[in-house]
Amino acid sequence: MGVKGRRGAMCLAVACVMGLLAGCASTGGYNARGVAYSPAPDGTGAPVQGGVNVAPGSEEDFMVNVGRRTFFAQGSADLDDTARVTLDKQAQWLAQYPNWKIKLQGFADDPGTPAAQKSLSQRRAEAVRDYLASRGVAPDRMLAKGYGRDRLVADCTDISCKSQNRRVITNPQESADSAAAVQ
Repeated sequence: MGVKGRRGAMCLAVACVMGLLAGCASTGGYNARGVAYSPAPDGTGAPVQGGVNVAPGSEEDFMVNVGRRTFFAQGSADLDDTARVTLDKQAQWLAQYPNWKIKLQGFADDPGTPAAQKSLSQRRAEAVRDYLASRGVAPDRMLAKGYGRDRLVADCTDISCKSQNRRVITNPQESADSAAAVQ
């Protein structure tokens, strides 16, 4: 093969590689079953693609667009700035959709006896309730209950893992009866 032939083969090989790379950078297409897809957005601050068709005022709307978890420091029932931001969004949503009641489920994974953890988890749930009430949510729309170490997100010794268990979950309920019935 002459110099021209080698150059031609090299150009063809480069063109093929570039074509393959361009396919990897696709902006969408079809999967093996013929279902259309779009690529995931870049960056950690990118919007979540799930929940695109969330109905306003639904429980899914609350979970996806508002947030239902409030976290606490070890041994504390005090709300920090991050918790207050989340709770302000919850109060706004609850004001906009007054037909919803909420159950505030407190949890603890802190040092101490089961009784101490149950008490701390109850204080956490009550702290969230009191804050939401101060933002205009009627107390009769809320039920606060502490569960202690029950229902751990993860049972572990690592601090970053244990901190996930120090929380209050705000669960929207369609009526006061269903809020009281959820134990």
